[in-house]
Formats: sequence, C-alpha cells, structure tokens
Amino acid sequence: MPELPEVETVRRGLAPVLEGARIVTADVRRPDLRWPFPTNMAARLTGARVDRLRRRSKYILADLDTGETLIIHLGMSGRMLISAPGARGAQGVSDMPGGFALAHPAPEKHDHVVLDTDAGARVTFNDARRFGAMDLVATDALDRHWLLADIGPEPLGNAFNETHLAAGLKGRKTPIKSALLDQRIVAGLGNIYVCEVLYRARISPLRLAGRIATPRVHALVPIIREVLTEAIQSGGSSLRDYRQTDGDLGYFQHNFAVYGREGEPCLTPDCGSVIRRTVQSGRSSFHCPTCQR
Repeated sequence: MPELPEVETVRRGLAPVLEGARIVTADVRRPDLRWPFPTNMAARLTGARVDRLRRRSKYILADLDTGETLIIHLGMSGRMLISAPGARGAQGVSDMPGGFALAHPAPEKHDHVVLDTDAGARVTFNDARRFGAMDLVATDALDRHWLLADIGPEPLGNAFNETHLAAGLKGRKTPIKSALLDQRIVAGLGNIYVCEVLYRARISPLRLAGRIATPRVHALVPIIREVLTEAIQSGGSSLRDYRQTDGDLGYFQHNFAVYGREGEPCLTPDCGSVIRRTVQSGRSSFHCPTCQR
C-alpha cells in the first residue's frame, strides 16, 4: 500500500492539473470500491472547482468551492493517471510531433472514476484490486470524518517533535516497529519507511517502545523526516502497483538499506552480518541483528 512519500508524490503530480480547475464532467463508472461511493457523487463533483489539493497521512484531499472535500485513498493498487492533450508524455496519450496529443484514451476496465476539467485535462482513478476509496464530506467537518479523526501529527510538520514522540511512546509495551505504525502517534508512516528509519537509528524493530532511552527516541524525529524527505525527492518507492501520475516509477527502492534485503549483507562497513526478516503482526520487518539493538 502506498505510504506517505508515494501519496505526496501523487498529490504533487495532480496539483498543477487540478488546483484552480473546474470539473466539467465526473464519470463514476461503478457503485463502489472498498466501500460504496457517496450518494450522487458524480453530480456533486460536476461543476465544482478544486480550490486546493492537500494530503493528510495517506489520503489526498481535494477542497472544492462547493464546501465539500473529496477524500481519495489509493488502497493497494490505486493509481491517479493524467492525460492532457498538448502535454508531452502524458500517461495514456500518444505523443504527436511537437509534443501535441490526440484525444484522451477511452476508459479501460479498471478506470473507475474519470474527471474532465475545464482546461482539457483528464484525471482517472484506476484501481485493479478495488481496495481504494473515495468519499465526499463537508470541508468544515473533515477533521471529524471517521477516516481522519484519530490521526496523529504529520511527521514533516511542526506538531511532530521530540516531546510528542517521547510522550506517545512512554510506557508502551508494544515493539517500536508497531508503535511507529500506529497512525495515532504519527501520520503516514508505513512498513517500508519504518524499517528504514529504525536501521538508520540503529534500533531493533523488536525492542519495546517504552524501553527505549529518551535520547534515542528524540533522535528518531530527524531521522524520520530525513527518510521521508529523501523518498519524496525520489518519487517514492515502486513496489508492485505503485506509479506516479505520469506513469513513471519511483526509485527510492534502490536506496533501501534493509527493506526486502533478507539474507543480503548489511551495508554498514565491517558489520559482517546479513539482513534478517522477522514477521511482526503479520508484516515483515527487515533489520540487521548486529547494528540494531
């Protein structure tokens, strides 16, 4: 499932096309994905202008001039594809000499929501596995929506700091890996980036969160920000279905120190150990048993 860097990459790809644009046609091609689409979704989107596109945790939020916000969750395989006649390299559009393109491609089997804007761009929500989701909610009630109400601070924002993290981990008898995946403590972190963060922090994913010394907890904050920032700059990590809005792959996976490297040598010079995989709460944790304590 896409984590914060992948969702932020998609948001940044959509922003130039959607922000300030008016949706002239909304084609909702099935009644549901992970759960039913909101009532009259196509009619509520048609004619609306997208005032702002933002992200909260792993959700993309499109604030509309109608007073509603469209919540988008990519799920396991969801992709937001852009085609814009006249734009070179637009996903699904054949390039013509000089960079101009013909009409938008016809919707395909797994293209479930298609939005056409007044600028001539098309944004398509494609989701082969149908674990993605969309919802519409009053913007002034967004923070109370059941998907967002209990989410903690954004890791790249000022509210996420050493004091907050230390308080969130204090006395916790769960492994640090599980604690950092708890969206109530910090928003948007997922399995991949927690593994990479803990390697850089030299903390074992098996160590109980409440037993980690305060200075080591404090050191996690800049490391979390560092890993996420690097991943966003790399366009996220392309594993399985994830693609950027132009169809390109992210490439942070080439920088993985531990994730997916079971049995391979630790990258720390002179370590001599190999990366180990351990299953925690049904998820694979990758770590170096020598470097991470």
